[in-house]
Amino acid sequence: MTRSISQNMYRLRLTLATDFKKLPETADYKGSYAFISLGCPKNTVDSERMMGLLKIDGYQLVADPVGSDFVVVNTCGFIEEARTESFGAIDEMLELKKAGKTKGVIVSGCLAERQKEQLLEERPEIDSLVGVFGRESITDVADRLVGDMEEQRSVFQPAPIRALPDQDRLQITPRHFAYLKISEGCDRLCTFCAIPKMRGKHATKPMEEVIAEAQQLADSGVRELIIVAQDTTYYGMDMYGEPRLAELLEKLNAVDGLDWIRLMYFYPMYIDDKLLTTIAACEKIVPYIDMPLQHADNTMLKRMSRRVNFEQTEAQIVRMREVLPNLVLRTTFIVGFPGETEQQFQVLVDFTRRHKFERMGVFTYSFEPDTPAARMEGHLDEDTKNDRRDRLMAVQQEVMFKYNESRVGKTIDVIIDQPVDEQPGAWIGRSVGDAPDVDSVVYVTQTEDELQPGDLVLCEVVTFQDYDLIAVAVAAPSRREANKTVGLPVIG
Repeated sequence: MTRSISQNMYRLRLTLATDFKKLPETADYKGSYAFISLGCPKNTVDSERMMGLLKIDGYQLVADPVGSDFVVVNTCGFIEEARTESFGAIDEMLELKKAGKTKGVIVSGCLAERQKEQLLEERPEIDSLVGVFGRESITDVADRLVGDMEEQRSVFQPAPIRALPDQDRLQITPRHFAYLKISEGCDRLCTFCAIPKMRGKHATKPMEEVIAEAQQLADSGVRELIIVAQDTTYYGMDMYGEPRLAELLEKLNAVDGLDWIRLMYFYPMYIDDKLLTTIAACEKIVPYIDMPLQHADNTMLKRMSRRVNFEQTEAQIVRMREVLPNLVLRTTFIVGFPGETEQQFQVLVDFTRRHKFERMGVFTYSFEPDTPAARMEGHLDEDTKNDRRDRLMAVQQEVMFKYNESRVGKTIDVIIDQPVDEQPGAWIGRSVGDAPDVDSVVYVTQTEDELQPGDLVLCEVVTFQDYDLIAVAVAAPSRREANKTVGLPVIG
């Protein structure tokens, strides 16, 4: 362990948490708990749901695990780096337990689902394991732990045929934005990915449940709704027999109180003109699409089992930019996949230069023992993988700097996230082209009007610093208060 909780190792951000107005009345006080949430936005939704259930059942969330009755560590098991962070968090909490500073440790999420009983064998001090689909039983697990009942130490449920409900969440993102998970699991069998083993097959959340959850979030003060899933464009296929994302977006666009709707995790299939024209016509949907492509070379795409080829992808990007001329297109690539040659890597480099993605992330291939890619020949050494990542990011850096230069002098809408530490009058915000945590930010200085988190404000871009913009507010902020809020402690 090189960092501790006090050094902001974990991603649980209780900067301004919200109790939904419609959150049911809570039971009598049962005890206190701390919560560590790791991993992707889908895992964040699971964390918020578990915390909502615990609150309703009478458990109080506290900032410091020291002195709590128990700690829940909601883990990520996607790649080796994520597993290392999850193990570090678990071990740190187990050390607190050993020192008598907390009564118990519950481990949940993808790592628990992936390793199951092996995790208990390796770390027998863990009190309970809760798999991905056992999260609805978190209060029963907590009751057994607090009540010193040890007859059951693990809760694993099969993947449901319909996505679990996510209403009545205790929001841990800043009050003004939230993630909305519209489906669970994935039917894609990408050879590098273990998500289907942890999250199961694709399961659509019924449309009426999605809309009800969106309205609950909007009623709580959420202005920006971020749509997430393992495979967003596949929404509805299992339930309705065809993709129904376009219809869902039309309904979400009509939800009162929302200002921005952001689209993430578009698998490059089922993106047709109906979906694109719907996005263009819905005024609340920002011109931003996150579409992970993973590679551009046809041989690599086939080895990854991506089910799309270079030519289809090129045509699709061209059409997306025709229908959505102001589109900010985000993608991610994997370099160093088994068997990748320098020539195949250069195809990806040329592809990146040509399409000038406004936002891009690059990952080196992560060896996952229980995936088909692990059994392939031609695994590359870490130095080669890291070198290719750095070279591709250098190409993207040039693209980004030119893009940012083109924005200087323009006016843009910015949503304010938080103040800049120790710099009065300076704020950190995001444009419509910036998703939380993964993209750039906009540094904003105010003029006459004091800003606060959640404000939407028109700004003029005056310069840029590397990937980030620097702007000045040029109009009074648009502000909307939540119906009900409670201040919760900050963790990290």
